[in-house]
Amino acid sequence: MKTFFPLLGILFLINCTSVDSSQTETEDPPVTQPVAESEWTTINAEGEPLARHENAFTELNGKFYLIGGRKNKPINIYDPATNKWSEGAMPPLEMHHFQALPFQDKIYVLGAFTGGFPHETPIPDVYAYVPATNQWEKVASIPESRRRGAAGVVAYQDKIYVLCGIQDGHYDGHVAWLDEYNPATGEWIELPDAPRPRDHFQGAVKGTKLYAAGGRNTSAKTKQTMELTIDEVDVYDFSTGEWMTLENQLPTERAGATSIVVDDQLIVIGGESGSQVPAHSEVEALDLKKLVWRVWPSLKQGRHGTQGFLHKESLYIAAGSGDRGGGPELTSLEKYTVAENK
Repeated sequence: MKTFFPLLGILFLINCTSVDSSQTETEDPPVTQPVAESEWTTINAEGEPLARHENAFTELNGKFYLIGGRKNKPINIYDPATNKWSEGAMPPLEMHHFQALPFQDKIYVLGAFTGGFPHETPIPDVYAYVPATNQWEKVASIPESRRRGAAGVVAYQDKIYVLCGIQDGHYDGHVAWLDEYNPATGEWIELPDAPRPRDHFQGAVKGTKLYAAGGRNTSAKTKQTMELTIDEVDVYDFSTGEWMTLENQLPTERAGATSIVVDDQLIVIGGESGSQVPAHSEVEALDLKKLVWRVWPSLKQGRHGTQGFLHKESLYIAAGSGDRGGGPELTSLEKYTVAENK
């Protein structure tokens, strides 16, 4: 009996130690908090762009281009070297709901709509804006059976890819299509469908992989225009021709967001949803190595229906709508330095 209780004490201590040790070996949570202290800042420039939404915003050769949106409006051009806005050419027709693609010294527009809600019409042709001449070109015709708008558009190895979208404006006709367009030959190739249809989203490429995050299945037909948002992240591997779906879903479901790759992170910015009237200001980053989401500082102004990009270690986003739906249309330009978040 003299040795029994000390032995129990030793076993109790050993057991407590083993429990504490196991608690330290937990996996990373699906969403972690930001590590950076920097914030988004609003750029006060000389001049101001036109207010617009469902537009594109992209960079080519050091200058920024606001293109399209509801109603036909001339291009607005921002020069970060001079901090000035200027005006460019008028598009050949109203073009909206598209992800502009800088490609070989031109800015391509495809997978876009024209016309009014809810039966917007897919633009049947590929257009390109040429900054050097301030002119538009009609580049190619899109196969009639593959036309849609609100699609993701990316480039990979000198070819252009159009992903998902919706055929009948905001009404119906969601598709999971993936098409390859070769500007050098004019050839279109149908590739394997994505795991699910989605529209009102933007694609992003890192390495050999194409990422589709956010978006929705817009359905004015069933009076569910905003509600059917998608949280799954689908990934296409160009090297294998296969799709997969990631386990960690987009933390904040929303459509009309912009997607940007920064090093090994997929950044999803802004958007709209049926859960709130103000446009989303959330910025969430997926670590493409650990496949863990991280919260980044929010936008100064929530916005959807526009585009963002990375330029010289900073993210830029401009225009868009401040509430879900069509307004208020914005003119502001925001910047975020990403160095602290690497």
